[in-house]
Order: sequence, then structure tokens, then C-alpha cells
Amino acid sequence: MYKEPKFGHLRDLHNVIRSYQKAFLLGKHSSEILGHGYEAHIFELPEENLCLSFLSNNNTGEDGTVIFRGEKHYVPSRSVSILAGCKNVVYNTKRVFVQHNERSYHTSEVTSKNNQWEMYSEKIPKYRDTKVRMKEPLEQFNQTKDASDYLWYTTSFRLESDDLPFRNDIRPVLQVKSSAHSMMGFANDAFVGCARGSKQVKGFMFEKPVDLKVGVNHVVLLSSTMGMKDSGGELAEVKSGIQECLIQGLNTGTLDLQVNGWGHKAALEGEDKEIYSEKGVGKVQWKPAENGRAATWYKRYFDEPDGDDPVVLDMSSMDKGMIFVNGEGVGRYWVSYRTLAGTPSQALYHIPRPFLKSKDNLLVVFEEEMGKPDGILVQTVTRDDICLFISEHNPGQIKTWDTDGDKIKLIAEDHSRRGTLMCPPEKTIQEVVFASFGNPEGMCGNFTVGTCHTPNAKQIVEKECLGKPSCMLPVDHTVYGADINCQSTTATLGVQVRCGGGKKGA
Repeated sequence: MYKEPKFGHLRDLHNVIRSYQKAFLLGKHSSEILGHGYEAHIFELPEENLCLSFLSNNNTGEDGTVIFRGEKHYVPSRSVSILAGCKNVVYNTKRVFVQHNERSYHTSEVTSKNNQWEMYSEKIPKYRDTKVRMKEPLEQFNQTKDASDYLWYTTSFRLESDDLPFRNDIRPVLQVKSSAHSMMGFANDAFVGCARGSKQVKGFMFEKPVDLKVGVNHVVLLSSTMGMKDSGGELAEVKSGIQECLIQGLNTGTLDLQVNGWGHKAALEGEDKEIYSEKGVGKVQWKPAENGRAATWYKRYFDEPDGDDPVVLDMSSMDKGMIFVNGEGVGRYWVSYRTLAGTPSQALYHIPRPFLKSKDNLLVVFEEEMGKPDGILVQTVTRDDICLFISEHNPGQIKTWDTDGDKIKLIAEDHSRRGTLMCPPEKTIQEVVFASFGNPEGMCGNFTVGTCHTPNAKQIVEKECLGKPSCMLPVDHTVYGADINCQSTTATLGVQVRCGGGKKGA
């Protein structure tokens, strides 16, 4: 189904421009200043009586009315109105005629069955396990060379009893300055924490308490990137990796590890063995999964959802990592923020249906931080909740255009405001969830009535729409019995309906 309202809004724009292409491409261009922040750009062929004009309001937060060629035209803030024949407003970039869609997510039974996850912990390399060794940490992009987003940095050092803090309540701190996008730290095989930066920020600081011991200590850092910086100057000079590494809080002072001697290993072991694919999944020993494990691979099998609706993974229970389905890389996930209640934001990732088999699809996830794989949901997406939000003040909706010889002719039912609701193929309107004329507020899926609400609106919409694959609704206060003199009215019709029926869904 088309992604509305974007598709329909841009379709109408292209129809207007295409219909007046002769004036737009061959006409004489002129411009006028109509006031502070208001401009008109005109494309005209007088000899053929063709004229197309654009009225713009560049003021932020200030709607206004301008006079153009003797006529008053209302232009919302930060918008452009297009006038057919340089007279009738037929399009405004801020006024959307077409219906909106509200996505609905469904977890089917077939994908919920056998939700049993297994895990494999990525091997944490020591300095002795590496082949690329240098006195200082090397630049990351030159080591991974597009083969992986991950680079292991590892170093070892010896401490004596006098080096460690005398007080038990004081712990040394590992401090790393990095220009990568994220980093995970391990000290003596124990996970100590993670830190994140940004593609557009030059770096970040990783600061975590670590447990050290008398004797040889191992510090291992897993540095990851999510592609190179894609804007700004000197892109050829962009570098990534460790810029500074210190141990602070020791009894003998700060220990600088930057020139301590470093080993490097590009890519994860799971990537090298391709354990995300059917041919590689048996190369490691999997065991029952546990939540909250860093640098860990997780796998399960699932059956394809019924129907043909798009399939997505809800990764809200995870933190950051990679997704593979049947050996194909679906993408990198990064659950970047949480709600005020502490619940992870919804993080959805599309699985193309051509990637899927009817049975036993292999889903493998590499989790960098502390995710909960049993919370991952395989869902289908429908757009069965559709909405209208149109005002009498919107431009008249001229639907079709045609040519008559060399003349452009407007074909319209009339200039009254109307809104169309259309269900996905093979579905009909089953329920009117919301209907109000006056000053409704909110967005599709979350409409609320205003102070000028008309109780008759829902009954009228039900009569016009229920049981039909589509319906057209007038946007006229007289139809709904609305009080046009209500002080706060915006003369707006807000409607949400739910479609159903048709093929068996997921």
C-alpha cells in the first residue's frame, strides 16, 4: 500500500506541475514582493492564456493573507501555495488533502511459537592472540578496510601490590578517548561497560571503574563504527579509533597505556566463521540464552507470518548490534533513546519477505551491550487505520487536469472541499473510530475532540462509509450541523476509520 500521506501529497504536487509544464518551462518568469516574507513567482504565456504562480510565506509561525492580482489569498507560515491560472489555489505545501495512515503491528502465533533463543559468547582476544602489533593503537578504518565494523584493541600490563589503592572503596578507572562511534571495555575478561558517540561528532570519552589485580592485567576494547562521516570538510582525513588510554586512581598515580604496546584484531570471530548462516551456525557451541550478556550472539528459528503484509523486527528490548536472517544482513540496530518511564523506544527493522522461507528461518543477532533477546518480536505491519484531517479553509480540491488542444483545462467536480478515505485492496471500512467537525486536535491514531465538537459527525460518517472500500466526505459545516461562529472553530473535519476483511491477515 502507498505510504500516505506523503505519496498522495507529492502525487498531487507533481500533477499540478505536469499539467502546467508548458507555462512552467516556456513561460516568462517574473517575481513580486507582496510583503515582509511574502513573495510571488509567476510563469506566464500570455498569448496562450497560460499562467502558473507560486505564493510563498517565509515567516516562521505567522500565517497571513496577501493580495495578488486583486484577489486575497491565505498562505500558512513556511508554506507555498500554487495558483492555477494565477487565480485559484489548487495546492499548498502545508495543507494535506490525502488520507493519513496509522501503522498497526501484529505478532502472529506462528512467529511466537518456539521462541527459544540460544547464545554464543564472542571470544575476547588477548594480546598474545593478535598478529598486528604496534606500540600505539592503530587507526581503525585502515585495519577493518570495510570488511567489518569492529576492531579489537588489546594490551597487557603488570601491577604490584603498591600500585593498587590501599582503600577497598576506591577502584581504578579506565579512561579512553575514542573517535569511533561506540566502544565496549573488558578488564581481565570481565565486562566493564560501554560508551557511544555519533557519526557526526569527532569522539567521546569512555570512563569506567575496573577491577585490577596484582600481576598481569589484560585490557581489551571492542571499538565499532557505523559507517564513515558523510558530511563536512576534509572527509579524506577522517580517522577512527583510540586516541588516548589511561588508568587513573592507582596508588602510584596515572598509568598511561597509549604507548604500552597494542595488539589488533579486525572483525568478530562470529563474522569470520559466518555463524549467522546455515553453513556456519554449527561451527560454534551454542547454549541456552541468558539476558544481559555483552558481546554475545543469539539465535532462534521462526516461521514466516501468514499473508503478505510487511514483516518487521521490534528490537526494543535490545541495545546495539547486528541482525541477520537466513544469512542475509538485515542491518545494524541502535536503540538510541528510552521513554521517560524507562521503557526502550520502539526500534523496528524491516525484513524483506524474499529473505524468508515458509518454515525455519534462522534469525541471528549480535548484541554488543546488555540486551534481552526474549523480548524481540517478529511482527507484521498493516495500515488499516486511515484518517482525514481537512479544513474548509484548505484550497479547493481540483482532482484532474486535461488538455484541450494547446489549452490547459481544469476538470473538477466542483470547488467544494472533500476528503476521500480508501482502504487497502480487498478491504472495507469496518468501524468509524473517531469523527468530529469543528476544532479536533491530535494526529491520526490519537485524535481528540475540541470545544466546537459536533456530535452528529460520527453518525454521518458511518452512513457514508461503513461497509465500503472507499468513501468521499464533504468538508462543509452545514452538512455536520456545526456552529461556524464557535469562537475556537477551525472548520476542520477529523475522521479515523478502521478497515478490515479481505485476505486472512498475519
